Amino acid sequence: MSFSRWAVAPPPPPSLLKAFPNIPPLVIKILYNRGAQTPSQIEAFIKGGEEPFNPFKLKDMDKAVTRIRKAIKGREPIAIYGDFDVDGVAATAILLETIKALGGNAIPYIPDRLYEGYGLNKPALRSLARKGIKLVITADCGIRSVEEARFARQIGLDLIITDHHSLGPEIPPALAVINPKREDCPYPFKDLAGVGVAFKLSQALFMANRRVPIAPGLKEEPNFYDLVALGTIADVVPLIGENRTLAVRGLQLLNSPARPGLKALMQVAGITPGTVDSYAISFILGPRLNAPGRLATAMLSLDLLTSREEALALELARELDRWNRQRQKLMNEHLEKARLKALETLEKNLVIMVGDEGFAPGVVGLVASKLTEEFYRPAIVLELSPERSRGSARSIPEFDITKALDQCADLLQRYGGHAAAAGLTLETRNLPALQARLEEIAQESLKGLDLIPTLTIDAEAPLDQITPELCRYISKLEPFGYANPEPLFLTRRVQVRDYRLVGEDSKHLRLTLSWASKNWVAIGFRMGPRAGEIREFMDLVYTPKLDYWGNQESVQLLLRDFRPSLGA
Repeated sequence: MSFSRWAVAPPPPPSLLKAFPNIPPLVIKILYNRGAQTPSQIEAFIKGGEEPFNPFKLKDMDKAVTRIRKAIKGREPIAIYGDFDVDGVAATAILLETIKALGGNAIPYIPDRLYEGYGLNKPALRSLARKGIKLVITADCGIRSVEEARFARQIGLDLIITDHHSLGPEIPPALAVINPKREDCPYPFKDLAGVGVAFKLSQALFMANRRVPIAPGLKEEPNFYDLVALGTIADVVPLIGENRTLAVRGLQLLNSPARPGLKALMQVAGITPGTVDSYAISFILGPRLNAPGRLATAMLSLDLLTSREEALALELARELDRWNRQRQKLMNEHLEKARLKALETLEKNLVIMVGDEGFAPGVVGLVASKLTEEFYRPAIVLELSPERSRGSARSIPEFDITKALDQCADLLQRYGGHAAAAGLTLETRNLPALQARLEEIAQESLKGLDLIPTLTIDAEAPLDQITPELCRYISKLEPFGYANPEPLFLTRRVQVRDYRLVGEDSKHLRLTLSWASKNWVAIGFRMGPRAGEIREFMDLVYTPKLDYWGNQESVQLLLRDFRPSLGA
């Protein structure tokens, strides 16, 4: 049976289709579904996105630039306080290199995930102050650190927060708080990644330097689009609007990499320059850059991104690869244990909450993602200890996990995130109360819903419209990701001439199809167990891909779901 609800998106108005007679109508339908609903928006999307907005439109940007320039001119040491994921590490690298390019003295600080956890903490701030630091700039963290911001002020630290996560009920009392999600922030695009916010601060500093130079020796401003694309794509922010622009420009740079660290990482990961796309970042480069921060220290990844020596970069890239293999092993072990625990309560609970004293805090988020993907439920996975437990939450579109945690704030020591993901720390004795309250919230907000994932289909189309030309146009819409997913089409009553199981352990399904006297091939990865559902005529949901065999070019269908046609 089909494991998804199918929803075909409404078509664009005929006038929009007529405005682009030389573009396949299916492409216009895709763009319309991505929010490009005027001719100018469609043209901008195809060309690679909108022009980036002026960074000084961000609330508090002028305050931040003034204070940083003062620190640079006064030769004050500046601390960049980052997060340990790809987004945070890339943001930290941009701010470090920006301040150094402008003649400043910047040092990085990334907390240890195991001993310090996410975000600002008072001991770290006290340690920085004792080292003579007067200015701390956060990268991808700090927006919910109200108490820590007050503490920073008490010990004489000026604090500039750059972050993109959802705000809490109170904005931290920092010198400047740069976050496009602030209600009082006029910046037009609200969905920048943490690295995007850091990049806007970098842009603003270089703009100010052009007007009134403080770095007379600066001959060329650094190009950070490679780092921006890494963090933006890896952090799963919407790849539309300004994020699309940043990602497209960054991918161009990543495919001709100048940074020794990125060249070395691609070499170790087996990626050829020129083939880097959103998949390569999300599933090959990103996990390797994330691995040290999950299990050891993210400073290894920061050192790689900022390295200027090829030999050192290659050594670091190999170390990241080793950590990633260890991360994969741990994740598989934890997932097996967490899955068994989840199955025990799945029938009675809407929210999956599992924990274990042996779970590594750097891996629980990955395990939560897998549970949410398999069971289509909000999932929280925790590392348990006698006094305090901490974990990660992942959720489904129908349930905003951070808003749910807002209603449990009295039970939590700290938490933060966005609609689909969050981190949390609490006293272990509060776990039963947290589980009960989250379950109550879920029962109320999800009442009456059939909890299966929805496949949003861009258009229903006959197979003879799925041409190589269409596939080439679709490739211009990359990079694909959140809010710009790979296009999905629905074709009904496709005749199945043959099917067979392929791959290791017969995990995959290969269909030979017939449409208008022409044969087609469809592949369903990990769909082997569903072979018994095949009938002579099937309705198929798929993404088309160009396939090359010898000198022959053809379209192959990557199946996302299928079901027997009515009357089949």
